Amino acid sequence: MKKSVLTRYRVMAYVTAVLLVLLTIGFIAKRGLGMAEAEGFTSIVGIAHGWLYVLYLVFAFDLGQKMKWPLGKQLWVLLAGTIPTAAFFVERKVVREVEPVIADAQPAPAKV
Repeated sequence: MKKSVLTRYRVMAYVTAVLLVLLTIGFIAKRGLGMAEAEGFTSIVGIAHGWLYVLYLVFAFDLGQKMKWPLGKQLWVLLAGTIPTAAFFVERKVVREVEPVIADAQPAPAKV
């Protein structure tokens, strides 16, 4: 497996997680604090998160298929983008698991 598969997943995990945290803050400001100014912010961030979450799903699914994860683990990784801050923790756990697999798959440098 190529390192780029993990890199794509990591980038989208962080982007999705940050947008979801911002969206949560926006909703708290809008609903909890009654800040009408947060309406536009939550709309923009919500739309961005929605579209980018689809990319996250594609990249996470691709990684899971290449790692041959069981369905339960695959679903947990896919759903991590819907729970604020969960994607940060899941991403770290996934990286710790996948990096050794990638390192083992890399060819050894040629000796001269």
